[in-house]
Amino acid sequence: MPGAAGDPVIRFRAVARRYHMGDQVVNALDGVDLDIGRNGYVAIVGASGSGKSTLMNIIGCLDRPTEGEYWLAGENVGEMSEAELARVRNREIGFVFQSFNLLPRANALKNVMQPLVYRGIPHRERERIAAEALARVGLGDRVNHLPNQLSGGQRQRVAISRALVGEPAILLADEPTGNLDSATTRDIMALFDQLHAGGQTIIMVTHEPDIAAHCQRVVRLEDGKVAEDTWQEPR
Repeated sequence: MPGAAGDPVIRFRAVARRYHMGDQVVNALDGVDLDIGRNGYVAIVGASGSGKSTLMNIIGCLDRPTEGEYWLAGENVGEMSEAELARVRNREIGFVFQSFNLLPRANALKNVMQPLVYRGIPHRERERIAAEALARVGLGDRVNHLPNQLSGGQRQRVAISRALVGEPAILLADEPTGNLDSATTRDIMALFDQLHAGGQTIIMVTHEPDIAAHCQRVVRLEDGKVAEDTWQEPR
């Protein structure tokens, strides 16, 4: 049922990514066909070396396919210049990482404002938008706190807020609960569930079955290929 959650926002056609390591060629991705619809909630799973990170990097426009086509929101990514790719990363994709990737000397508000700096939005307007984004994830009273003054779960909420502040078409999450305890993981996954219910497209790389169980679709990679593409009733 590719794209069943809505019109495809992501379309892969025979996408391959090869790396040369000495005299060897590594097929990180090997002819992947994949459609993901708007408001999709997709887990990308697989063993280490299966191609998960490469797939995520290509979806996030951090890497390009060696072969095949990647269409994002109707645009052929392979035909984009580096400047256009940077614009897409800033406007169309929100990134959430396992390690949070927050600026340590900037408070929560300034961290969340960061993606808006490159859009020419006046400072006061950036502050207003960022404050609203933090309030959306339950951190309206933590805007002036530095990352080291926040718990792991709060830091991940700041990271999610930063990813969402520009209203991206896609939220990419790479092992977003990997550094969190079980109780905080439940809270963060409840937030992702809420965001999906509100219409957000979410693609999540995970090795944890409990995390994948929250998604409506699980794509399992094996040796750079889609080995399984399963729809399920989310937890």
